[in-house]
Amino acid sequence: MPIAPASALPEVTASDQALRRFLHGLPGVDPVGLEARAASLGTRSIKTSAKAYAIDLAISMIDLTTLEGADTPGKVRSLAAKAVHPDPTDRTSPTTAAVCVYPDLVATAKEALNGADVKVASVATAFPAGRAALGVKLADTRDAVAAGADEIDMVIDRGAFLAGKYLKVYEEILAVKEAAGPARLKVIFETGELSTYDNIRRASWLGMLAGADFIKTSTGKVAVNATPANTLLMLEAVRDFRLQTGVQVGVKPAGGIRTTKDAIKFLVLVNETAGPDWLANRWFRFGASSLLNDLLMQRQKLATGRYSGPDYVTVD
Repeated sequence: MPIAPASALPEVTASDQALRRFLHGLPGVDPVGLEARAASLGTRSIKTSAKAYAIDLAISMIDLTTLEGADTPGKVRSLAAKAVHPDPTDRTSPTTAAVCVYPDLVATAKEALNGADVKVASVATAFPAGRAALGVKLADTRDAVAAGADEIDMVIDRGAFLAGKYLKVYEEILAVKEAAGPARLKVIFETGELSTYDNIRRASWLGMLAGADFIKTSTGKVAVNATPANTLLMLEAVRDFRLQTGVQVGVKPAGGIRTTKDAIKFLVLVNETAGPDWLANRWFRFGASSLLNDLLMQRQKLATGRYSGPDYVTVD
């Protein structure tokens, strides 16, 4: 069901009052109904042939990530090699969608990928807390793009959002979008800190109205990250946004998705909620590096009839 007629969407030069009126006019979320719907879709079973397709699709949607204070150029080069050839023993495996690193390691990742069909994504805007002046956030973004980043993963100011300063958050996203230039912008809400499903719906629409190319659940740095329910809610948002505006926006659940079974549940959510147009890595990503090894082991099981074990995949 459409959220609102297109004429009711706030103008790009939204006033605080117009933005607040729109966001608080969105339908309230029924938590019980949302979680029941997500749980029911998670029970769907798929055939073996479809499972093989789903595994390769999931591999192609992974943003292979290292975001630690101890990251080194060597670790990034190793990650890039794994992104290009996830299973060194089987060159039929698809590449991952992207390698995601801090801005100071973007150039290293770009060089290591050496023209491979893998994007370089970079977290920016004072990731993961987002507690910095706008000028610092914009400089962070420009540095990453200048170093070769194809995608920018920014974090919103959750404190401003929770205080009801929607226009401030909107204008920051708009400014980062401009600073990112040709790079695609993923806007991270940190859903585990937004407290309610209503807030997640509002943040989704706020991000899309400000020009996000992707909306993303989490940084992976808090206790509650991606869940089927919050991802379902965001998939509903991008579906309704395209109905109203004609603009398609991607979704990226991040953090806590570790098994092939989990990944397939999320792919079912995508297909049944937003539709097959989102079943490509241009429109759906997994921010779940630990997921890749399980996908590779399940892929080997389908090919050989036996589990290879964790020693046959690289340790990140």
